Amino acid sequence: MGTWAQLAPVFWLVLGIILAVVEGVSVQLTAIWFALGAAAAAVAALLDASIGVQAAVFLVVSTLLLLCTRPFAKKVLRVKKQSTNADRVIGQIGVVQETIDNDLGAGRVAVMGLGWAARTMDNRDIPAGEKVRVLAIDGVKLIVEPYTKQTETEQ
Repeated sequence: MGTWAQLAPVFWLVLGIILAVVEGVSVQLTAIWFALGAAAAAVAALLDASIGVQAAVFLVVSTLLLLCTRPFAKKVLRVKKQSTNADRVIGQIGVVQETIDNDLGAGRVAVMGLGWAARTMDNRDIPAGEKVRVLAIDGVKLIVEPYTKQTETEQ
């Protein structure tokens, strides 16, 4: 019995543990199937299978598990994106409370009852009292554009 034959089960188990740790860190449902394939190869090694058979067992078991169970697992374990309250302001109409001046870094907008720092995408100044439509959120600032009925129909 050669050195490889004695160390093969340990090799496959260590590989399986490493892959399980990688899966635990990444949570992508990919490495876990290869960790199970390594466990199957370790069993083959314990049964005195040749290195070629061990490698084939690893590849076949890993591939079959990946192809057969990953789509189901992804569907069942799907992580749903949870919208934050901030996401709800995108597309809403607000009123400028403090003149928006990108050069000075000034400007506040009231949207859905909350005050936000605001900037325009095209560096246009918008005076207080004007209506704006929220285009995006950049950090804690709203990116807005002047609101007109024409702006609404362009959408």
